[in-house]
Amino acid sequence: MSWLDRVRDQAEELRHARDLMESSRSAEACLIFERVVNTTDDPYSRAEALLQRLSAILNLGRTAEYTRAVERAFDAARDLPEPYLHGHLHALAALAAHNQGALDRCVTHLVRGARALGSVDDPDRQTAWGWHDLAMAYSYLSFHGYALGAIERARRLGVGAGIPEETFAAPGIRLRNAVALDHHGDSDGCLRVLRDVGGDLERFVTAGTASRLRPSSRAAYGYALARQAALGAAPDRPAVPEFDPGWLLGNGGDSARTRDMRQLGGACLAIAGGRSAEALARLETVHVSAETLGAAEHARLSSLAYAGVGDHAAAHRADRYAFRLATQRNDRLRDVYVDGIAARIEHEEMRREAARYEGEALTDPLTGLPNRRRLERYVAAMVSRGERAVLGVCDIDGFRAVNDRHGHRCGDLVLQRIAGVVNRVMRRGDFVARYGGDEFVVVLPGAGMIEATEVGRRIRAAVAAEEWETLIPGSSVGVSVGFAEMQGSGVGRQDVLGAAVARADRARTRAGTEGTAER
Repeated sequence: MSWLDRVRDQAEELRHARDLMESSRSAEACLIFERVVNTTDDPYSRAEALLQRLSAILNLGRTAEYTRAVERAFDAARDLPEPYLHGHLHALAALAAHNQGALDRCVTHLVRGARALGSVDDPDRQTAWGWHDLAMAYSYLSFHGYALGAIERARRLGVGAGIPEETFAAPGIRLRNAVALDHHGDSDGCLRVLRDVGGDLERFVTAGTASRLRPSSRAAYGYALARQAALGAAPDRPAVPEFDPGWLLGNGGDSARTRDMRQLGGACLAIAGGRSAEALARLETVHVSAETLGAAEHARLSSLAYAGVGDHAAAHRADRYAFRLATQRNDRLRDVYVDGIAARIEHEEMRREAARYEGEALTDPLTGLPNRRRLERYVAAMVSRGERAVLGVCDIDGFRAVNDRHGHRCGDLVLQRIAGVVNRVMRRGDFVARYGGDEFVVVLPGAGMIEATEVGRRIRAAVAAEEWETLIPGSSVGVSVGFAEMQGSGVGRQDVLGAAVARADRARTRAGTEGTAER
């Protein structure tokens, strides 16, 4: 049974809305999806409506709604064991994370999406669309090889399900590959790919099937032709609308990406027509997303326009700037890769540490740190031995704002990263536990307040040095730390622990983000 066979309530309305989506009428489709969500009791219909609504919101570029739309769709899918649903949802969540600048989340969703879609037992039309959206996400992240592999799977599945070849021609994927080559200085390679894209369009026109192209594909073909012309290599083709870049761009649907290509395409056509001053004027007023064709595309077109008016010094500066913007993406991707490896190593180290304690659930499942129960046992053992120690309370500053703005999944990622940072900077033999919520407790055996102050400084500095922008764009994270000496001998372990936590927390509150120590 395919996914759509399980969707029974308001199935016709959902099919109609999906048809609108394929015709690049996302605003109309979004209204239908919202109506279904508000009126259905069927979990499959609700999940399908929220999945497709997320896709519509992405098409329309309604960035302020991305986080909430992703959360609602995941919540609806949580209890439905359908690989296609989860794979397609991860593909769309990857697109949302990419547009929000959260590359580590984007890569995570890509991996999970590919695994889920690859495990579908009986792939069908909807699975093909899932691979299509996964290919788009790969493409926006500049993983062009993965994007081409995913779109080829979408095309094969689509043909088997009766979807016309033109639907999954995906000129936008190859277009982004082409401009990325140009941004890195390989204009010849860019032209080769653009000629291939134009050749596909010519094949469809000759076969009489160009009318079946999706509007978003028309926009991509239009920009490919305009960009080729801006590089001075426009081929001679019949003067018909299907080969007219302006007509193709003007009939590309209502998506945010089409609007961006329409604006930049106007500058390309002005450059190609010898009106470079007009192109510069256009480029000064356009506001497009850096994700549509890469952050460097605006600067690269400016370089071509400056060269057209004879200002070669300005053209050179713009080219250097374009190249710098293009390489920044590669640097950020390397950072995500390195951070991911580091996080896995930290997680494995914490798991090995937690594995020493058997019998009861003594580990916090989210962070891998010892939990409050394990902390109570640890403190009780120290008290029974009469050992000296300092206890510290670490509280995350701005954590509620992270949850409110980015959602609880991002909040969980912040907790995991803080846990890794705190665990990493502690001295050998120190004890770290998650106390609850966004509070962590550290125990420093044999330490005094001087050592504790230095440990608190290291914790705050390490948290401040983390690259939070890629995980929670536009939000900041810090920690407040307070310490107190543990007092008591032979009394209840919870009494000693509770008293020390209370005094350390008062010290933390008084000192704010600077930390303090209380005797």
